[in-house]
Amino acid sequence: MARLVLCVFCLMAVGCSDQNAKELFETAAFEENQGNVPHAKQLYQELVNLYPSTKAAEIARARLADLDTRK
Repeated sequence: MARLVLCVFCLMAVGCSDQNAKELFETAAFEENQGNVPHAKQLYQELVNLYPSTKAAEIARARLADLDTRK
């Protein structure tokens, strides 16, 4: 949970060149926070696929890796 909060703050502080990527990240983070990990992972992966060069995608990759280690 602390990592997720930190990621959200990093994304807000650094900004995101693509508003759609930021919104998708925020939705994925909300789903993760609500305990809906499968949907969060789906949204993080969609973000990586659609906006691979954004800061949001970089953080989404880290979130996916973290969630995969929690199995």
